[in-house]
Amino acid sequence: MSLDLNNRLVVGISSRALFDLEEENRIFENEGLDAYREYQISHENDILRPGTAFPLVKALHKLNTGDERLTEVIVMSKNSADTSLRIFNSIEKYGLDISRAALVSGASIAPYLGSFKTDLFLSADEYDVQEAVNAGFAAGIICSGEELPIDPDKEIDQIRIAFDGDAVIFSEESEEIYKTRGLAAFGEHEKQNAQNPLPEGPFAKLLKTISHVQKQFGEDDMPIRTALVTARNAPAHERVIRTLRAWDVRIDEAFFLGGIPKSEVLKSFGANIFFDDQTVHTDPASKLVPSARVPYKNGSRIG
Repeated sequence: MSLDLNNRLVVGISSRALFDLEEENRIFENEGLDAYREYQISHENDILRPGTAFPLVKALHKLNTGDERLTEVIVMSKNSADTSLRIFNSIEKYGLDISRAALVSGASIAPYLGSFKTDLFLSADEYDVQEAVNAGFAAGIICSGEELPIDPDKEIDQIRIAFDGDAVIFSEESEEIYKTRGLAAFGEHEKQNAQNPLPEGPFAKLLKTISHVQKQFGEDDMPIRTALVTARNAPAHERVIRTLRAWDVRIDEAFFLGGIPKSEVLKSFGANIFFDDQTVHTDPASKLVPSARVPYKNGSRIG
């Protein structure tokens, strides 16, 4: 019987986002593919340490209870089948609910995202993420999070996902006005367009999918919670609220910070992952919570 992925939240994740493979990646970059292959095979039984996206993957298990499966996590890696045994041994050791993989032996991953009905792709490889975004998929470059301790045994009661607004949930249209014409012009533009919904950004579809999943649960057993953490403030907040209302999308918590640093708010929220388009936000946030940067489509601008 074939598996229908259309009714599930599908997350594609690279092995280097799921596990700490920074040393192995250095071997690949400095010594080449043969040295990397030899190292991985000789260390097949050495369990990898959790990577930045590990808590999110573990948290996603909360959506699968009994025979009801609402999410599917798929390893999407440039590893070959021959070098992947260490990854699957580590998955098994940690008890992660992952049984499917796309192992492309150095080829591009982007062409396969549609085949797996991928809603979100996470990778430590900027090129792979850029290709995914260019192809119209929600994707983020996982920050290394070397200063972020990850406890693989920590139980996660609720998935917590935080999003920036402009250039993530919404398009970069309004942010471009701020960048090119200044804060006053941005504020006036948003005030004049308060009744007009913002155009969708790369993560709009993902947010709508999450909101659909949330509607299948009651408040007392809600397994997923979302937050909007944006540099916008009043009066630019009104257009955001009306846009989410027009989309019939649920946001559990919203923070209009107006220049206040996002990091401490994200820590208090307890984000399992935070998505933002600018390194000025993701770099400090990644020291406190798992974070990922969302590149601009076609690499038009890097934050």
